[in-house]
Amino acid sequence: MLRWGVLAPGRIAGGFVWALHQHTDQRVHAVASRDPERAQRFAATYGIPHVHGSYEQLVADPHVDIVYVASPHSEHKRQALLAIAAGKHVLVEKPLALDAGEAREIARAARAAGVFAMEALWSRFLPQTLIIERLLRDGVLGDLRLVTADFGGRFEFDPEGRIFNPALGGGALLDLGIYPIWLAHFALGPPPRVHATGSLAETGVDGQAALILTYATGAQALLHTTLFAETPQEAVIAGTHARLQLDSRFFTPGGFTLKAARSEQRLRWADPSGIHGSEGLAYQAAAVARHIGEGQTESPLHPLEHSIALLETIDAARGQLGATHWRDRE
Repeated sequence: MLRWGVLAPGRIAGGFVWALHQHTDQRVHAVASRDPERAQRFAATYGIPHVHGSYEQLVADPHVDIVYVASPHSEHKRQALLAIAAGKHVLVEKPLALDAGEAREIARAARAAGVFAMEALWSRFLPQTLIIERLLRDGVLGDLRLVTADFGGRFEFDPEGRIFNPALGGGALLDLGIYPIWLAHFALGPPPRVHATGSLAETGVDGQAALILTYATGAQALLHTTLFAETPQEAVIAGTHARLQLDSRFFTPGGFTLKAARSEQRLRWADPSGIHGSEGLAYQAAAVARHIGEGQTESPLHPLEHSIALLETIDAARGQLGATHWRDRE
């Protein structure tokens, strides 16, 4: 049974801890925050027995096996390296870091220390993803030609909040767009060509983006993300033999419909577990425990090179949009 320590308790961390306690035998041993009262409230809400007064104290706790980093994007690298230096395994909320360069630093440190490190790209571990992976591997869809996916939401403008603040790693691509980009990478691999167009928010972060990823096979991915409007949040993977339509909110536990080309034949799959929404975070927690129990230091399903590749695509898109880089605000 893994004993977790949580850095930066907030809404996302709360969903993770609830799913962990509800659906696995793992437990959170300790929590730490810059705000001691916030940490105390979080511990009381989720039944966490220990509260530390600093991040350094938490990573030094001998009863913590693995650290979950749930802070704003701007803190991911620093806190991941802090945990790794203390010899702890680490699960870092997506994105792994602010850019591919930072992600490589985390990967080098984890490999040198011999500890497990992974980006919390939870969609990769959902049951429907594992089934889709098998369908793709078995060639059920034929030659893949197109991936389409979108994820947009409407956010109230707050220049100091994490969504719009460049210093906190704000922007649509790092927060929402990473899911459509991940799906394209999952189905087609990292793209040799990225073309991005869109618009910026008042703070200079990417507020909306449309991406075309082009592959040597001629396949394409058409992806969209925005902070300004709620979109259907749907996805399609289309091949020469069949197309696969994922349910709305494709990045959460759900199902999909498989339709044969030139036929009305359809097959429907839905997750029979009854797990919904953020409860699905338990799947990645179970995978992490399994990987560590097997002595692995990276997930074979979502290794660090995959996280770096995602950020390389995002870096290329943000550069083309002219989005304010977090380094510009240092």
